[in-house]
Amino acid sequence: MPITAITSVGLVVMWSSGFIGAELGTREAPADTLLMWRFIAAAVLLGGGWLLFRRRRVSGRAVAEQAVIGALSQGGYLGGIVWAVGLGVPPGTAALIAALQPLAAGALAGRLLGETVTARQWAGLAIGLGGVALVVQGDLYGTSAVTPWAYGLPFAAMAALLAASFLERRARAPLSPMDAIPLHCLTSAVLFAGVALVGGHAAPPSGGGFWFAVAWTVALSTVGGYGFYWLSVRHSGVTRTSALIYLTPPTTSVWAYAMFGEAPGMLALVGMAVCVLGVAAANRRPGRSARPERSARPDDTAERPVRVGR
Repeated sequence: MPITAITSVGLVVMWSSGFIGAELGTREAPADTLLMWRFIAAAVLLGGGWLLFRRRRVSGRAVAEQAVIGALSQGGYLGGIVWAVGLGVPPGTAALIAALQPLAAGALAGRLLGETVTARQWAGLAIGLGGVALVVQGDLYGTSAVTPWAYGLPFAAMAALLAASFLERRARAPLSPMDAIPLHCLTSAVLFAGVALVGGHAAPPSGGGFWFAVAWTVALSTVGGYGFYWLSVRHSGVTRTSALIYLTPPTTSVWAYAMFGEAPGMLALVGMAVCVLGVAAANRRPGRSARPERSARPDDTAERPVRVGR
């Protein structure tokens, strides 16, 4: 199976798991408690292993760049999503709002990165958005008890992830995901530990359900989701990677059915099919006669293979 196909499937499945992890964790503890211990565990697991086995010197510039990218892609994105779910926003609705990222990425990729966004990709993105709306339509009209401003948190999360994606593509000292993700986790551990300590929520609950949620989010969402996300950005570019986010709401519905017994209705099933059609159109490669997608910089990392070794 081609590397692009593997990263695409892995991204959709693992990224969707994060919305379920948010629901599992916030049933047991406040959002900042979950995020603090999630990233402490991830920092110990990934950061400790990276320091022990990689033993690669990283420049101060690279550390600074990745700290900002990590604060946005994990601190900003996950903080917004998990807090929203903790306040009662359904995981499917949070996924819907986060899935608006492709339209913003498509609008900005050409201007900021020099990526060509074709009419076919725009059509696919629009179709995908329609499918996403169908999947979570019931959630949008069934949550009147939720604090209205909580719906702004997933929008802020989406903007933070989009900013991180553009910054990664413009990094002057780019790192492979093997090196970048541990730095992101270390940054997020410090960030969320500070938030939890200030809020008085640092102490974890004693129940096993909380630690199951921590293990779920570390293994599936952090290692799996973010690993596949940055691999996809490197191999396929921001526009194609963002289009795959359209598949996370329907996939989240599948996760919710498996975990909580919430079966998707007929409208949701139709929406899933529409999402698949939209993503297929947005990610279709141009024919041989078409000009390939190019980057604004000759040394842009979009066309480089990801290096996982020294």
